[in-house]
Amino acid sequence: MTTSDNFLGLEATLSSFERAGVLVLPIPFEATVSYGGGAAGGPAAIISASQQVELYDREYDDEPALRYGVHTLPALDLPDDPERAVEAIRAAVADVARTGKFVVGLGGEHTVSVGVGRGLLDALGGPLTVVQIDAHSDLRNEYEGTPYSHACIARRLLDDPAIEQVLQLGIRSVCPEEVVFVRANPDRARVWYAEAVHEDKWRDDFIARVRGRRVFLTIDVDGLDPAVAPATGTPEPDGLTWRETLDILRTLTQHAAVVGMDCVELAPSPGLHMADFAVAKLVYKAISYIMLSGGMEKP
Repeated sequence: MTTSDNFLGLEATLSSFERAGVLVLPIPFEATVSYGGGAAGGPAAIISASQQVELYDREYDDEPALRYGVHTLPALDLPDDPERAVEAIRAAVADVARTGKFVVGLGGEHTVSVGVGRGLLDALGGPLTVVQIDAHSDLRNEYEGTPYSHACIARRLLDDPAIEQVLQLGIRSVCPEEVVFVRANPDRARVWYAEAVHEDKWRDDFIARVRGRRVFLTIDVDGLDPAVAPATGTPEPDGLTWRETLDILRTLTQHAAVVGMDCVELAPSPGLHMADFAVAKLVYKAISYIMLSGGMEKP
């Protein structure tokens, strides 16, 4: 039988901790949002919507989840202070990543990604490349009084020299500080703005920078166009289409080893349940690309 907190609604034989190759960790943290709220409800909404997603995937002519299995862990109970929350997330992610299973964090605001990334480093070691799908660069050093704001996550990850580079796709909104930082650090920060993705002017350079790397993938749902995922705190126009997003994920997993991922910033809203469903389906697609393309076995 299945339960209401089981990602994809898999039967017990495929969703037990022992059987599953994938661990889904709900991280309902929200403390530094600066516009629309509700991201704390994201993990539960994704899990609920995922139970309506068809397991059969035409791209594979199969039900991929039945090959790898998914176990959903209890949601983390976190302090309100973002720095303390990051450390708690870090410890939890490191603990589950040491099992050798693939960890998927579900946020929550984007601040959770700092904890997820650091936890992966603790468990798996470095170096790691971060691939970030997002509308915003999140490279501020501080925002609204805290260096652990959702607007600072890429900068905080780059504080650790074991994070070799952050590669960002779909960006539409930046501040002068972030532009200066990227220009001053071309080896560690690379941005492909949304128009570059629309015009297919990202692929060759992206492949060159991820080939053979170990990657932490972080997906902020506002990276997608609001037509796909309108329920998010700061929606930006002219985002990535569904096909463009899958193209990025497919390309990434063909050339790199994704060793952990998260998906953040869904803010479920009444009447916009299509966003919950789209994000749940996106997470399933991303997991399948990772688990069925060699994943952590790549060099």
